[in-house]
Amino acid sequence: MLLTDTHTHIYYHAGTTKLQENLQRCFDNDIQRLFLPNVNSASIKPVFDTAAAYPDHCFPMLGLHPCDVKENYVEELEIIRKRLETYKVYAIGEIGLDLYWDKSTLEIQKKAFRTQVQWAKELSLPIDIHCREAFTELFELLEELHDDKLFGILHCFTGSLEQANRAIELGFALGIGGVVTFKKAGLDQVVKEIDLKHIVLETDAPYLAPVPFRGKENESSYLTYIAQKVADLHQISIEKVAEITTENSKRIFGI
Repeated sequence: MLLTDTHTHIYYHAGTTKLQENLQRCFDNDIQRLFLPNVNSASIKPVFDTAAAYPDHCFPMLGLHPCDVKENYVEELEIIRKRLETYKVYAIGEIGLDLYWDKSTLEIQKKAFRTQVQWAKELSLPIDIHCREAFTELFELLEELHDDKLFGILHCFTGSLEQANRAIELGFALGIGGVVTFKKAGLDQVVKEIDLKHIVLETDAPYLAPVPFRGKENESSYLTYIAQKVADLHQISIEKVAEITTENSKRIFGI
């Protein structure tokens, strides 16, 4: 069995024994591929330090998280863009829109998103999208920017079946994480209706730990709980879920 965590901030523990221990638990649970989303200029180094330490298992992305789109966002984007000239990455991310924490930055979040989507198109890379309380605004942007070069993952998807289908129509896979195990979230009923060819798995560690660890620090080794929940919903084996979702990740990231 080969499982892929398509979105983990495991690099927060870069250079520590905690990183080594977390990754060993991943390997012990057949989680051999982990994709690392950058969030701002400060996280570039730990992302690439982790990828350099585990080149066969950890794969970097570069992007500016919407919550880090502040007054200095142009400078932040310039730093990240320069790194794209020297580092190999597998996606532009995580990027997107977040209206949960600060609605006042929506317009510059949109500008940053457009800029980074253009990078992805130029480099023939997928994008990894963060969206929180901003589906309407995000879909407007995706419709505006849509072409055959725009594809990727809608990370930490928690929307409705209608929103899921709309994302799929626009060329995006759905990143399914710990929320699918939450009893009252309703995501389980959505995932049940989605063909697995449109789904990838993720933890978003250290956030959003699945049941039975809800409320505690998440880690990538908990991906097995998410995979098992998806398997139960589709009434197939966890091995089959691992096979399909890992193949989906290979198609998207090219590795």
